[in-house]
Amino acid sequence: MLFALLCTDKPGALQLRLDTRPDHLAYLNELNAKGILKIAGPFLGEDGKPTGSLVIVKAETIDEAKAIADADPYAKAGLFANVEIKAYSWVFNNPEA
Repeated sequence: MLFALLCTDKPGALQLRLDTRPDHLAYLNELNAKGILKIAGPFLGEDGKPTGSLVIVKAETIDEAKAIADADPYAKAGLFANVEIKAYSWVFNNPEA
């Protein structure tokens, strides 16, 4: 099953995001190599700067998806004000369909 992790940065946390980005990318590369990561990228504000993240992962349960979200270096660093996890159905342009 797929889960969308909708992550909203804390206000004024851009520098924390930038400082933590190398570890975050390494974590996503690890998930990708295991076939867990499906889609990932930042949400952008009107100024074009990141304000959060969308990460879609394959997991058996929502608890497993939560564990994946909690292990993200961005989450561990306290970047996010909120993380919402929702079951997701990839209908259009799914390369696995």
